[in-house]
Amino acid sequence: MKDYRKLLLVVSVLLVALLSGCARQDNTVAGEYEVTDCQGTVVHFKEKPTRIVTMTIGTDNIVLGLVKPDRMIACNANLDDPNSSNVVELAKQIPNRVRHPKLEELLALKPDLVISADWGTLDYVTSLRDMGINVVVVKAAKNLEDIKYNIRLISSALGEGDKGDKLIALMEDHLYGLKAKIDEQVPLDQRKRVALISVVQNYGGKDCIYDDECTWAGVINGLSEVGLNRGVKLTKEMLLKIDPDIIFLPSYSAHGSFDNQAFKDQYTKDISLQQMKAIKNGGIREPRDAYIYSSSQDFCFGAQEIAYSVYGDAFYLADQQHLSVAE
Repeated sequence: MKDYRKLLLVVSVLLVALLSGCARQDNTVAGEYEVTDCQGTVVHFKEKPTRIVTMTIGTDNIVLGLVKPDRMIACNANLDDPNSSNVVELAKQIPNRVRHPKLEELLALKPDLVISADWGTLDYVTSLRDMGINVVVVKAAKNLEDIKYNIRLISSALGEGDKGDKLIALMEDHLYGLKAKIDEQVPLDQRKRVALISVVQNYGGKDCIYDDECTWAGVINGLSEVGLNRGVKLTKEMLLKIDPDIIFLPSYSAHGSFDNQAFKDQYTKDISLQQMKAIKNGGIREPRDAYIYSSSQDFCFGAQEIAYSVYGDAFYLADQQHLSVAE
């Protein structure tokens, strides 16, 4: 009787183990994975996406820092504009462009992943998900930590999680190298005060990527210094109060559709601004927008571009620099 009970016990244990094994196999299919986006939505992938669409230049850059362009089916319309993009040659390898696409346009691309930032109208996100298309929403990055978060989230969504950490490490190496060089060559009492005049006239103050770049570049962000927050428009009266050593004017052109010179003339030819140090002393600069507005791993080049524009050739930065661990 005892032997019979022992036999039953052994058989029961084996059955439980067998059934448990079957359950694990059913729920963990090889190649499948899940990510949770910035809105808390869990997105399930059956395999790595190969028809990726991203809606912003920043997310385009992150994807292109992780994988080759042949995994992208569309990118932002300005990604091949050298005034807005530092990955022009990579962009040329991506077949389609999007700006503010309608749902039908996105569906026509047959994407297996759409990456969107959490700003603007996001009605299409629910519609795409209802149709079985994976959408991952990332943060509208306001600082370096948000950029790191987005890199990790996107790398996970691409099924390339380890590459995200490698890309962040590359960026940090560049940043700390830049900071060390600035600390060595630019004494604190020689740091310059700068003011960004952006086409987006409520950008450049506290709580934005550019403000973080200024810190790494060893300059004083005049907009932030006077308490101007991101989202508050910079007026000419505020500009006079800041009285910067250096004024940054935009290089933005949108493939030539924006009259950049007329925009700049509003400031450089305004009689009321002629007594500012930046104008009197020749402190007008036009840093490359492709760098200083970067919301990707290329943030490090945004910081270097500011240092180069303010402190000169010791911080030289060539065109079209881009960090990548894509293989």
